Amino acid sequence: MKILLVDDHAVVRAGLSRMLAALAKAEIHEASSGRDACALARRQTLDLIILDLNLPELGGFELLERLRQLTPTPILVLSMHAEPLYVSRALEGGASGYLSKNVSPDELLLAVRKVAGGARYIESELAQVLALQPATPPVSLSQLSARDLEILRHLAAGKSLGEIANALDLGYKTIANTCTAIKAKLGVARTADLLRIAMEAGVG
Repeated sequence: MKILLVDDHAVVRAGLSRMLAALAKAEIHEASSGRDACALARRQTLDLIILDLNLPELGGFELLERLRQLTPTPILVLSMHAEPLYVSRALEGGASGYLSKNVSPDELLLAVRKVAGGARYIESELAQVLALQPATPPVSLSQLSARDLEILRHLAAGKSLGEIANALDLGYKTIANTCTAIKAKLGVARTADLLRIAMEAGVG
């Protein structure tokens, strides 16, 4: 089985590579950016792509769309985000499976085998939460990027713009400008409205 790991953290890639090579007897290829992932997807015949959503330069949802256009290889998202909105967006974007990074090695291996074999797989705990959510996420959120959703998640957690800037290692002005852009996308005028939307969507 040939697997492409796409994650910008070398430690994460190294740990996953060792685990999958030992458990799934897989041949592992690695990419630390969206550009590298697309290049490898063009060159290699792969059985599975394991994709992180938080990547530099190119957002995870945008990369997911590009990979779906480049290759029929099934994609399993492995993300730090365990919110239903992220799961729904990933599946709508063409992912065949979704796991949080808190998943156990046994469930990771199960998901790898299922998705590589052509089936869908959602982490058991996430599937239960997703089943309790409305059938579709608010339509107005469909145009938001992964970075937009990340900022909404921090807002829903009660963080100030300054705290969000520190958490994401970005400048305060960048966060403020992004919030202004999010308001424009969603047709609201106040940060309080963003907080309300985030809470209603289950982002926090």
